[in-house]
Amino acid sequence: MKLNNIFQHSFSALEDIVFLPHKLKFNKNERRFVLSANLEAKKLIVEEIKTKITAAKSVAFVDYVGMTVQEDFEMRKAFREAGGEYKVYKNRLMLIALNQLGISGCDKFLEGNTGIAFSNQDEVNIPKILLNTINKNKKLKIKFGILSGKVIEANKVEILAKLPGKETLIAMLLGLLQEPITRTVRVLNAPVRGLVTALDAISKK
Repeated sequence: MKLNNIFQHSFSALEDIVFLPHKLKFNKNERRFVLSANLEAKKLIVEEIKTKITAAKSVAFVDYVGMTVQEDFEMRKAFREAGGEYKVYKNRLMLIALNQLGISGCDKFLEGNTGIAFSNQDEVNIPKILLNTINKNKKLKIKFGILSGKVIEANKVEILAKLPGKETLIAMLLGLLQEPITRTVRVLNAPVRGLVTALDAISKK
């Protein structure tokens, strides 16, 4: 079963209950209460989106049309293992959250099906998983991303995905730092090793 069909049915049911109360029959007081509850629910979702975007090292917005439930499950599992998260929200709520964060220029991207991938441990882990998923199933599409509070285009997210991860960079840095030390110790030890060898030779005579 296609994943976008599931989300479409889910959102339709949710809209009937939360987002579109005029579809249901209420008296005046009940309608006022439901409208108020809907507004509060939307505000909570907007705040959740803002919190997750602010906390993330990088964020990628994707079009998931065509992905199967199994493909989505595997991708979400990979995200969790890499310290990331994947969520699906209504486009208009994401746009409100972005505008409130002072992040503009996203209107043209937030159309159709949109999922958000949050990279919480470093900037590149989740983009790497996204790129691997794209190369594997040819269905997922990157719409745009956010890095350091700025909007970046889809190709920049792909470039980000190709950079070394935090652990790799640390290992490379440690290697560079240790190399001169190792070389210095080797040089300093050379005379000592020579002396030890000479003394050993003399003792055997």
